[in-house]
Amino acid sequence: MKYVPRVALFLAIPALLFVVPWWTLVGAPTEGTGPLFWLGSAIFLLAFACLPAAMFLGHGPAQSDAASIVGDTLLGVAWVAFSWSVIGNVAGLVLPLAGVHDPDRSRIVAVGVLAVATALVGWGIAEARRVPRVRTVDVTLPGLGQGFDGLRLVVVTDTHFAALNRLRWSEKVVDVVNAQRPDIACHAGDLADGSVAKRHPQVDPLGKVDAPLGRFYITGNHEYFGDAQGWIDHMTSIGWQPLHNQHQTVTRGGDELVIAGIDDPTGVTLPGHGPDLPTALAGADPRLPVVLLAHQPKQITASAAAGVALQISGHTHGGQIWPFHYLVRLDQPVVAGLSRHGANTQLYTSRGTGFWGPQLRVFAPSEITVLVLRSAPAHA
Repeated sequence: MKYVPRVALFLAIPALLFVVPWWTLVGAPTEGTGPLFWLGSAIFLLAFACLPAAMFLGHGPAQSDAASIVGDTLLGVAWVAFSWSVIGNVAGLVLPLAGVHDPDRSRIVAVGVLAVATALVGWGIAEARRVPRVRTVDVTLPGLGQGFDGLRLVVVTDTHFAALNRLRWSEKVVDVVNAQRPDIACHAGDLADGSVAKRHPQVDPLGKVDAPLGRFYITGNHEYFGDAQGWIDHMTSIGWQPLHNQHQTVTRGGDELVIAGIDDPTGVTLPGHGPDLPTALAGADPRLPVVLLAHQPKQITASAAAGVALQISGHTHGGQIWPFHYLVRLDQPVVAGLSRHGANTQLYTSRGTGFWGPQLRVFAPSEITVLVLRSAPAHA
């Protein structure tokens, strides 16, 4: 009986996602009768049954790649159809003012929703699968030595290598990263979904990233859904330095900068893991600015209290499929971009380089980020 609420919730969410589009696209325009009503209802019923089953088989103990592709795709399409069905029905309320009444009103709404949803799904797939655009942002850090002025720190995050084989995409991402001439390269977590044995071929091209001052990696929450320690060990084996609640001081032009990293909060489920900022900064020169890798933006509270100059995060995907960013904002202080927290701390939140689950990005483009660090001008 203790599992009944979980199962009910597991089924209630797909039911909500499907019932609104079903009514918008099938029930209302057909007035609940005729061949199109029965055919459309059968398609929606089949999709409703397939979604939870495929998600369980794909992301549960079985870890079936084929099932995860089916489930993730259904989830993305259902979210787009649900969102635009709600928008379409609200917009359709004005049609009676123009003298358009049911069933014509419902049919106009259905055609509009179907056209928009279909176009957005097609565009969203193309956006998700493309090599991300490069986003360059200048970040001024007080206390940064002149030797680091103009340093190019390239960030990739949330690559989520998973069931869809994106080896070629991974190789192209590395080519773009190297074209930015990074001094430092960072991966801010959620590297892959699945075991090292299954996913390492997609990850291995990252070993060809060229960054003379260091390549640094932290765990995200998804590593802790699988084999976090295995991924830490594998990234070490291909030349990246995991920052498992630790830091490294880098030197250029006679000046020094602290690059630190902490675990994702999900890591508390694994002995010896979990975010520990005091340990990460132990022994660091307190006079030096700190650039901290922390997967989730909400970790900024501890960073600001510790006087971190810049936190680099991912996790949000910028919402990935509009309007999901409104839900993300309930959990995170920032969805994307550069923001200031407290007196001396800045946060850059990447929209992510890959995608999780549905191979869709709608109004939330992926990115490879170049953070150009600037020294604050000296006061006269």
